[in-house]
Amino acid sequence: MYKASFQKLRDYIESQEYKGWDPYDGLNSKLFQSIPFAQNSRLMRLIWIQAFKKSPINFRGLTRVEKDYNPKGLGLFLSGYCKLYQFDRTQEVRSRIHFLSEKLLEMQSKGWWGPCWGYNFDWQARAFFQPKGTPSVVVTTYVGCALLDAYEILGDEKLLKTAIRIKDFILKDLNRTYDGNGDFCFSYSPLDQTQVFNASLLGSRMLSRIYHYTQEEEVLNCAKQSVRYCIKHQNSDGSWSYGTLPYHRWIDNFHTGFNLEALSDYRRYTKDSSFDQQIQLGLDYYLANFFAEDGTPKYYSNSVYPIDIHCPAQLPITLCSLNVLEENRELVGRVLKWTISNLQDQSGYFYFQLGKRRKNKIPYIRWAQAWMFLSLSNYLVETIKIPEYETSHEKKLTNT
Repeated sequence: MYKASFQKLRDYIESQEYKGWDPYDGLNSKLFQSIPFAQNSRLMRLIWIQAFKKSPINFRGLTRVEKDYNPKGLGLFLSGYCKLYQFDRTQEVRSRIHFLSEKLLEMQSKGWWGPCWGYNFDWQARAFFQPKGTPSVVVTTYVGCALLDAYEILGDEKLLKTAIRIKDFILKDLNRTYDGNGDFCFSYSPLDQTQVFNASLLGSRMLSRIYHYTQEEEVLNCAKQSVRYCIKHQNSDGSWSYGTLPYHRWIDNFHTGFNLEALSDYRRYTKDSSFDQQIQLGLDYYLANFFAEDGTPKYYSNSVYPIDIHCPAQLPITLCSLNVLEENRELVGRVLKWTISNLQDQSGYFYFQLGKRRKNKIPYIRWAQAWMFLSLSNYLVETIKIPEYETSHEKKLTNT
């Protein structure tokens, strides 16, 4: 079932050549861009982008939003192919790893201290406006980790050098919010001052992977300080709010998963076990609160709907990162079976969301396809282990 689902998805994304639409790409509409007063209005931008995100009807063809490469989506696909290569060591997979790596190198945002990437659309959020290409720590970390994944397969030094230089973007371009003890939260982008925990932890995660190669104390110290800041904001039950702003106080499924994955990578690459107790507390909360007995993934800690494809997609990724998938295999199986049965189209792609009364079936390339591609590739690696690969791969990590 899982292999067949994965193959159908792979066939779909390759037929699309990794291009597609995004829930937040409404401002790429040539119709919207032709209305001068609309482009310059924060309210109009917010209304337009939210209308596109929430509508189950796809207006993108009508309003002339073209399918495009999304750097974060490409990064997720690249990491997925690197996982796939562990049990499908064909030249075809290797060539796709090479293609995606080169495409990402081409798509860097220019004018910053270090290599960085942003979304391929203007993005109006409640907290800030991000013009097209504005680099964010979220997009940059997923791309940077993917480049390192590709380096560990291809051995291409320019991938390693580019990924290492991302530290300059994180340490010099991002803003910081300090607490009274010198610990800090990285901003989402160079243009804002928000404190969003999963975004800051992704910065910590990237720094920890860079530290694995460079052993630079500054990189390690900044990773630890930023992790400590977010750990201090963990609730007593193990949960995290999305951020510190009054309208960022919700607790949801996949951002909790992101936090745990980032903390797991921090621990793995720095060998720092200081936060083991908090990671376990967060994992216990995650598993106990976001998945129903029948495998239905809940969006919020206190509400099921809307059921979003991100929620089931993140589960295998988080558990593989924490090395606890085997002991939770029954839960993961239920969740993936539910997801494939309820959210995968016959043509292979996955739907965006399921509400109480209707489905949003728009085939978003980053939000749905890239995440499920990475999710299923992680799951399949764990269920089709190749011992000789594990041995050589771990030896490679040890010797770098």
